[in-house]
Amino acid sequence: MNYEILIAFIGATAALAISPGPDNIYVLMQSITNGKKYGMATVAGLMAGCLVHATLLAFGVSAIIKQSDQLFFIIKLFGAVYLLYLAIQVYQSDAEISLSNDATPKKSLMGLFRQGFIMNVLNPKVTIFFLAFFPGFLFSESMSTVVQFYVLGFLFIAVSGIIFGAVAFLSGLISELILKNSKVGITLKWLQIIVFVGIAIYLLLSDK
Repeated sequence: MNYEILIAFIGATAALAISPGPDNIYVLMQSITNGKKYGMATVAGLMAGCLVHATLLAFGVSAIIKQSDQLFFIIKLFGAVYLLYLAIQVYQSDAEISLSNDATPKKSLMGLFRQGFIMNVLNPKVTIFFLAFFPGFLFSESMSTVVQFYVLGFLFIAVSGIIFGAVAFLSGLISELILKNSKVGITLKWLQIIVFVGIAIYLLLSDK
């Protein structure tokens, strides 16, 4: 096992989870509007959805790897191009973080879990992102690729869940920081760009 690859994957996942996106902003607003436990219910639903994407990736891409190294290279090339495209999109976007509770109607805990799960599972962008992100971080020559994708999936869920959970528990402090400090959005925007470009370069240079 190459632990350096796993550490790099954890670091990249953490950086992306910290960066503002629709999921963690939604968690933040649910926590502010309805309370911390409602934010945590949303987090649980989102993370459960990630497990579905990890499963599809594990069995789908593993089958491709068995068939052809060339096809796997094409997947990694697609991943690098897609991540560079995301970096460009972030660069062109507004750095301001908008906090609006217009889209945070009150729901039950189970309702928020279900909504988070459905939001994640039915979002094709999550599927594409997993396909772009995970294949370059396979960390073992001997371990089954299915097992490796599941390990990466659970690491992604654990790291993202911890950070999203922190967003829910520290929602008041985070929202106050965002509203008071206009540079937060710019800092997180460039963090996201650096991570996307860095992973894309890693995928292009990796020889696996």
